[in-house]
Amino acid sequence: MTRGLEVDFIDPEFQADPHPTYAAWRRTGPVRRTRLPSGLSAWVVTRYDDARRALADPRLSKQSAFSVGSSEAANRAASPASILSRHMLAADPPDHTRLRRLVSAAFTARRIESLRPRIEEITRDLLDAMEGKDQVDLIDAFAFPLPIQVICELLGVPPDDRDAFRDWSNVIVAGSQSGDRLEPAIRAMVGYILALIAERRATPGTDLLSGLIQVRDSEDRLTESELSSMVFLLLIAGHETTVNLIGNGTYLLLRDRDQWERLRAEPALLPTAIEEFLRFEGPVETSTFRVATEDLEIGGVTVRAGDPVIVVLLSANRDEARFPDAGVLRLDRTQNPHLAFGHGIHYCLGAPLARMEAQIAFTQLMTRHPDLRLAIAAEDLRWRPGLLLRGLHDLPVSLWTWHDGGRVRPS
Repeated sequence: MTRGLEVDFIDPEFQADPHPTYAAWRRTGPVRRTRLPSGLSAWVVTRYDDARRALADPRLSKQSAFSVGSSEAANRAASPASILSRHMLAADPPDHTRLRRLVSAAFTARRIESLRPRIEEITRDLLDAMEGKDQVDLIDAFAFPLPIQVICELLGVPPDDRDAFRDWSNVIVAGSQSGDRLEPAIRAMVGYILALIAERRATPGTDLLSGLIQVRDSEDRLTESELSSMVFLLLIAGHETTVNLIGNGTYLLLRDRDQWERLRAEPALLPTAIEEFLRFEGPVETSTFRVATEDLEIGGVTVRAGDPVIVVLLSANRDEARFPDAGVLRLDRTQNPHLAFGHGIHYCLGAPLARMEAQIAFTQLMTRHPDLRLAIAAEDLRWRPGLLLRGLHDLPVSLWTWHDGGRVRPS
């Protein structure tokens, strides 16, 4: 067992660029016992093949992970947090099978595709609001409000409450690094979700939440705690992944103008480019916790029953043994079986929605602002704290350019 290369996960230098550390781990100890920011010691899996097998291994239990309180988000707080751990991401079969079947009945491909015109409209409105400004924070003005508005409309959350959800989400996904703000954020979100469900139960609509309340499979339906937990999962996962996909992808293109110009010149590359953004600087850094239910081997290391395990998706997707030129952003990479949305039974249910939102966002952004540029040096950008998600705190961009000593609008 290799133990070296201890890392301070909350060090801003590590958070700004964790890839060298993960590359060293892949070479010297791809499955290692490491102390996480919460204080928990866990096995960390960093190579692609090991990661893919671990994500699909039924001996690594999600349900057991939540029962021992190893989640860095909801489960370190008191009783209100327990309501947030009864969704399908925290369940094993047969519970997971049942929950996913019930949610999938409301979260259909047809419902997602029907959102396309509205997503296009929201995107246009956000870009309209940026008109005439010299500089904006693209996360605040575009990457965040697009997916949060989509998921909130899908679930029937009132517009005035969306900023509160952003604040709660930022605290919860940062986990133990949020300190004494974590429990109040969880309590606030739990209270809000319970009230929203009660309102929709009394006055059903055509939104997804009303559908989740009403959905049945024979005599089976979601319990009240399962429903509350599922709404929490959809709200957090339904916007966080897309915020970071849009933000990280734009950052990658703007830090290298050749990539931006190539994608503008070859818009047909956009679908493969989005998959490459997901691989190269994916929106989710690590999987949520799993716990070994029996002794097992991962990458030549024996993991004992009861040991926590996390998979570093960000590292697996840069594994040189699986991806040629893994450290190079290739917009035309066609063989790209990345793990950004997970693998196995917990593969992200919202992946089609995230991809649709990203395609619409990048298409309109590059059309409306072809001369978009970083307003500060790439190395000065701040990354959000926490190990679960990988995303920028802000992304200042310039909407104007300078020519012959004067300011001109990008054409």
